[in-house]
Amino acid sequence: MRSNLENLIRYRGLIASLVARELKARYRGSVLGFAWSLINPLLLLIIYSFVFTTIMPNETEGVKPYAVFMFCGILPWNWFATSLSDAAGSLIAGGNLIKKVLFPAEVLPLVSVLANMVHFFLALPILIAFLLVSGRYPDPLDLVWFPIAVLVQLVFSSALALMLAALTVHFRDIRDILANVLMLWFFSTPIIYPWFQANVQRFRWLFNLNPFTHLAVSYQEILFFNGPLGHWKWLLALGAFSIVLFLACYWLFDRLRDSFAEVV
Repeated sequence: MRSNLENLIRYRGLIASLVARELKARYRGSVLGFAWSLINPLLLLIIYSFVFTTIMPNETEGVKPYAVFMFCGILPWNWFATSLSDAAGSLIAGGNLIKKVLFPAEVLPLVSVLANMVHFFLALPILIAFLLVSGRYPDPLDLVWFPIAVLVQLVFSSALALMLAALTVHFRDIRDILANVLMLWFFSTPIIYPWFQANVQRFRWLFNLNPFTHLAVSYQEILFFNGPLGHWKWLLALGAFSIVLFLACYWLFDRLRDSFAEVV
């Protein structure tokens, strides 16, 4: 396992090539190409702004404009959820590659996570523009925590991606179960409602058990709220947990590695 982990660094060129191929394949045949990475979040944010200011105005104190607040959590969630959905079927879709003796199978789920991370970064300028227009100026000191939050999410998502990819090869139902789990996970995370809401604080212990709570709240504090980052201890704790989880999931992946070529 240790030697395979060390080999991941050697495969960085291969990973970069596969990420580029994945991004190109997503927009192959499209006239606007990568511009859709900006257009899609822009349209989504415009729709949210219209709905939650005109049709269903949200009057919750401290989260105005509500659409921008919500988008601070939805953007990283989309990276997370799409990464897991793509990674779950990555070994099956790349069966012709993993049947090659020297091909590192763990690269495929990691490529899913990294490709969706690129889309996350491409959509960030839209969010930042709306933050500035709405008068929400992130504190420069808090922005130092942004790359830390991204790194924690990257490790956490990669761990789950490896586990799901390995298990889905043997249990195809996981992809369908995952769609339902992600929907439940989304609504049990303070993304469309604020963390400080009374009903959320009433069940605070339960929300604290949800790892993505600490990522969502951290992104909201870094980007939206003009105040001190109060969730930094939870973010660092999640980072430590994510490293342990990554090692455990990689161990599981390594144990099942020899069976992939036979099943796919």
